Amino acid sequence: MNILFEEDGAFRAGVLMADNVSSLQVELPSGKRSKVKADKVMLRFDAPAAGELLAMAEAEATGIDIDFLWEVCAEAEFGFEDLAREYQGHKPTATEAAAVLLCLHSAPMYFHRKGRGRYRKAPADILAAAKAGLEKKRLQAETQARMAAQLEAGNLPAEFTSLVQELLYKPDRNRIETKALEEACTRTGLSVPYLLQRCGALGDTHGYHLGRFLFEYFPGGTGFPGDVSTVPGQENADPAVPGLDELPLADVRAFSIDDAHTTEIDDALSVVRRADGGMRVGIHIAAPGLGFGLETGLGQVARQRLSTVYMPGRKITMLPDAVVERFTLLEGCNLPALSLYLDVSPELIIRGHESRIERVPIVANLRHHDIEPLFNADTLATGLTEFPFRDELESLWELATVLESGRGKAGDSSRRKEYNFHVDWAATTAQGPGRIEIVERGRGSPIDVLVAELMIVVNATWGRMLADAGVPALYRAQSTGKVRMTTVAAPHEGLGVDCYAWTSSPLRRFVDLANQWQLIAHLRGVPPPYPPKSTDLLAALRDFELTYAAYADFQRGMERYWCLRWLLQEGVTETEAQVLREDLVRFEHLPLVVRLPSLPACPPFTRIRLAIERVDLLEAEIRCRFLEILAPAGPDGALGTSGEVEGAE
Repeated sequence: MNILFEEDGAFRAGVLMADNVSSLQVELPSGKRSKVKADKVMLRFDAPAAGELLAMAEAEATGIDIDFLWEVCAEAEFGFEDLAREYQGHKPTATEAAAVLLCLHSAPMYFHRKGRGRYRKAPADILAAAKAGLEKKRLQAETQARMAAQLEAGNLPAEFTSLVQELLYKPDRNRIETKALEEACTRTGLSVPYLLQRCGALGDTHGYHLGRFLFEYFPGGTGFPGDVSTVPGQENADPAVPGLDELPLADVRAFSIDDAHTTEIDDALSVVRRADGGMRVGIHIAAPGLGFGLETGLGQVARQRLSTVYMPGRKITMLPDAVVERFTLLEGCNLPALSLYLDVSPELIIRGHESRIERVPIVANLRHHDIEPLFNADTLATGLTEFPFRDELESLWELATVLESGRGKAGDSSRRKEYNFHVDWAATTAQGPGRIEIVERGRGSPIDVLVAELMIVVNATWGRMLADAGVPALYRAQSTGKVRMTTVAAPHEGLGVDCYAWTSSPLRRFVDLANQWQLIAHLRGVPPPYPPKSTDLLAALRDFELTYAAYADFQRGMERYWCLRWLLQEGVTETEAQVLREDLVRFEHLPLVVRLPSLPACPPFTRIRLAIERVDLLEAEIRCRFLEILAPAGPDGALGTSGEVEGAE
């Protein structure tokens, strides 16, 4: 006697050795003996041999039409042997019964299993839907294969035209387009960007990197809604206060100091001499907060964007251009501002301060490239020549050195360099649109110190004013080396001040704008937009920190990209670098840090020469090779103006 039984979802046949009612001993064709529960037995038979049944049944099952089998079976539940008898028209042999069983088991779409060897035909509508789904999968498989073949051949399928950004930056693994792309990448050995570039789907490498950022942070585009893109009028301001043009006009001659490409001019300075030899120093901050409030459309746009996005050659402003143009401190205009006036004694001691809301005459926008050749450490030591605002700059520089010393930072000028990137979009190189110029500039110049110290004064003074008045504000704090945003007026150890609220860049940072709204309310004696214990203020803080960090990462990434572009543009194959630590090196005259696996053991600040072997603009990667040591590290661990390790990454 032989039996057909089910085990682990598969059918097996064997010779019955012992029948113990609830279980049976079976010998399989392989000679292995097995214990089988009685409820697993599907069929008992004498012929054919156990080792031949399944092979014969599978061969016969291939001739059975599943659709016909479904047509002839009853609507009620049935056993496979009953269906085999009806199908064959006679008592089925073991092979015939097993063949029907195999058909039923292999077609769950047609027959729903109801128990051991028992089934029920699928309802017609369910079967039709299942068939439609099966056909859909078949067509999708054909489409996927066609698209993969097109991609492999270097052609972009028509279905990909509107999906390129999604496929590049956030692919949906359930889409057949994504599956086809992955299949083609596997066949060609290319990454997704390179394969799509070969298919002509990528315009240029700069657009690829910028597109990734815009896809995540500006999915609706970088434009502004039409209803907030115009200059705000009186209807957007507080109707209980005078219009902007009715603000009192300050009796000063204010000037700003910025680089050549700055258009969001947030701050300006003024100096008025006093009869006693002292002076009144004015720090004037652009005041968009006077033109619109948090609840307006412009306020909500600023709350959403949180900051201007900077990158070489371009920027995405926090506020519409028309609004920036209305409030930027442009020379030749009398512009609304929040002013902090410092009463400075002849000994350069600050005796008091006063804050005002007013219009300020901006008489000049000074630019670094014009002023620094005339006003620098060397000219201050040898004597300044005649140039506009010479006396004001010299007086402010003297005050700045005293302020710096008062913070415990005297002589703490950084030897690091900064780099200005200028992209000429009218030019085109072999790498794509835009020709890059990278200008090296030493940090810690007298102009830098002058501006930095006065901005520290205004941010610390207004931060303390708000804290003392109990008006909520957003602060920068630092303790144990970690800088964080907080709503508490906590010390900033790195700057040496007891509190520090960003207030000096309201055209480009939402934190500064929010603090300006709070400050305006305090100076006018009205309730602030963010009341005490405001959850909205905490939410703004959290959102700003995350967004500002993401924008900064993007800026660093784009600066790295343009450094690589510059190397290719200029045909640089060898360059000097300085060891930072282990295999990390920084290029000379470029803000580019790379890993150099071939670097031998060298102490930090060792100068070396390396060869540039490969630059990949799509991946923004560079491969270099060590050539030679040029000079060991100096005795003080530094080499002139080569820079510091801090911030290398």
